[in-house]
Amino acid sequence: MSIFTGIFGKKKLNSPVDLSELQVDMHSHILPGIDDGAANLSVSKKMAEQLTGLGFRKLIATPHIMTDIYKNTPQTINKAKEALNEELVKENISTEITFAAEYMLDEALMDNIKQHDLLTMGKNFVLIELPYFNEPPNLLDVFFQLNLQGYRVILAHPERYVYWYDDFSKFEQLKDRDVYFQLNILTFGDMYALPTKKIIDNLVKHNMIEFIGTDIHDDQQIEILEKALYEPGLARLIESGNLMNHLL
Repeated sequence: MSIFTGIFGKKKLNSPVDLSELQVDMHSHILPGIDDGAANLSVSKKMAEQLTGLGFRKLIATPHIMTDIYKNTPQTINKAKEALNEELVKENISTEITFAAEYMLDEALMDNIKQHDLLTMGKNFVLIELPYFNEPPNLLDVFFQLNLQGYRVILAHPERYVYWYDDFSKFEQLKDRDVYFQLNILTFGDMYALPTKKIIDNLVKHNMIEFIGTDIHDDQQIEILEKALYEPGLARLIESGNLMNHLL
């Protein structure tokens, strides 16, 4: 029986990957007190400092918007962003903080689509996540509606959707519909099991990843993130020329 290594080889890099090449972290939960990310302003500031130290010049905060759980609005998100910016100014930290959102494909998203009221990044990119245990029956229809309205869909962390692990054609079907994929950098820090790593390996080999983001939720995850920087697979992905973070 062969031992799977793929892009997750056992041999580590001698020096960490330079994340400044990405320029932008386009998926994080650094805003204070509005979702399951930073619990307060102190943690939020520490996370921003840590990400700046790793080389990012711009951080796009993407708090969750979910029906009946995280009922964030542009107003609540902007208020949290401004509070963080004020703290960073006091500390002479010049990293640019902007925001979009991470939308769960649920009723709240459908309402926002009807109202043409979605928070985007770059040239009308919208970040969408799916339920972790069951594929939404209206998935393709929702993505079609978003495309009709001129949105460019980024699917957050496709490596997490276990219901597609045995059917890679599901990923291919979405790529045929011009859906962009965003991989979590934390994945390279041993956060996930072998089946997840096999899916990531396949996605990378087929050049299906256009964006990567930290998806960091608290300051404790920085240790995992730093560990990921010694993975050759992450280095190859960044050096591939396929990533579009800098366009955001």
